[in-house]
Amino acid sequence: MFDGVARRYDLTNTVLSLGQDRFWRRATREALRIGPGDKVLDLAAGTAVSTEELAASGAWCVAADFSVGMLGAGAARRVPKVAADATRLPFDNGVFDAVTISFGLRNVVDHSAGLREMARVTRPGGRLVVCEFSTPTNTLFSTVYKEYLMQALPRIARAVSSNPDAYVYLAESIRAWPEQPELARRIGAAGWTDVRWRNLTGGIVALHAATKPH
Repeated sequence: MFDGVARRYDLTNTVLSLGQDRFWRRATREALRIGPGDKVLDLAAGTAVSTEELAASGAWCVAADFSVGMLGAGAARRVPKVAADATRLPFDNGVFDAVTISFGLRNVVDHSAGLREMARVTRPGGRLVVCEFSTPTNTLFSTVYKEYLMQALPRIARAVSSNPDAYVYLAESIRAWPEQPELARRIGAAGWTDVRWRNLTGGIVALHAATKPH
């Protein structure tokens, strides 16, 4: 499915998010608190547009994704790229100072196993940031947003995406995703500590941050 949306993935995301995707990428980089000398894993990196944003910090950043087609669509982005299964990462224990996954945890077949793998490849004291669609905090806004997801999003996707049917799945997966406190609980259960979150764009997106125990 993701191979099928790869060609126009970045354009579609910008249109569907009304340009907010750039803000969300920048907020993720800032939340990771990375800089020169840090090794960073960007999981479910897709076309590596998020990895390129992380690399602007001066850190060494690698893009990993299950979809080779997505990585291929980002071939022009000059960051290392690795085809990888989030539940069986091809990296040694404790090699990264920080790990992040943006809008990809929903797509991991066993996201708890993915969170445990992220902890395994992160050094003690290292950092995690999950950027993911979430639940708006305002009830009225939440109702309007869900209507947009189920009605407007697939229609817009038909106009701009290379695989519009994939965006029906996108809408359904967002609606089925746990709210902020429940995701925080699952991150903690996967072996991370000091789990907290911050809402972006009224809770359409939430940044969950955590630390690998020493």
